[in-house]
Amino acid sequence: MMATAVKEKEVFKMKDLNLWYGQNHALKNLNFSINKKEITSIIGPSGCGKSTFIKTLNLMIYSAGNVRMSGEILYHNKNLLDNKIDLVSLRKDVGMVFQKANPFPKSIYENVAYGPKIHGIKKKSELDDIVEESLINVALWDEVKDRLNAPALGLSGGQQQRLCIARALATKPEVLLMDEPTSALDPISTIKIEELALELKKDFTIVMVTHNMQQAARVSDETAFFLMGELIEKKDTDKLFANPSDKRTEDYITGRFG
Repeated sequence: MMATAVKEKEVFKMKDLNLWYGQNHALKNLNFSINKKEITSIIGPSGCGKSTFIKTLNLMIYSAGNVRMSGEILYHNKNLLDNKIDLVSLRKDVGMVFQKANPFPKSIYENVAYGPKIHGIKKKSELDDIVEESLINVALWDEVKDRLNAPALGLSGGQQQRLCIARALATKPEVLLMDEPTSALDPISTIKIEELALELKKDFTIVMVTHNMQQAARVSDETAFFLMGELIEKKDTDKLFANPSDKRTEDYITGRFG
């Protein structure tokens, strides 16, 4: 009975995951899982494989070219490295928000409606509802509801990032990948995105790469520390910061390197 409960809790499970860019062995023998409706933070110094790893979860990493992987990435027990995986369907279920806000050069409305349209929703009333709900979910609706046809690029940096999160949510994903989503934002916008992440985890599983250890401590349920492509340790965030098991983790979180 317990084993079933554990399995249902896991959204992703990595088994001996390795990744190479050409000859560069960028991810090494990763074995860990990511739990449903939790925020998992990935921390570590620059170049340790954080962003590489998060992009394996919806196979966006293939766009980098010359990538080879071995092992397994199980998403609800289906191995994503199986050639039969439908990338369009996977990226609908596993959405992505990047470090730098990247709205399309279209209206606010068209940015959010873009994904649902690609997936076959044509009815205006249905699109209107999705746009409104997605913007409400990111606490942006009240700020933009009277100018939905205005260019998205006219929004502030923090608003643009929330719009990009709304765009990711519009396809009704299960998982939201966030690659340093606040690194280009001011402190007030950063707090808004963190509060938003905490609200969203009621309905979504979130994996967040962050270089900001205070951010990981504030928002995540579990934290994984990466170093030179290896997972050094992963545990409940409070425990990892209060009582790391590995000296390298302790050295990193206390600022001795990185």
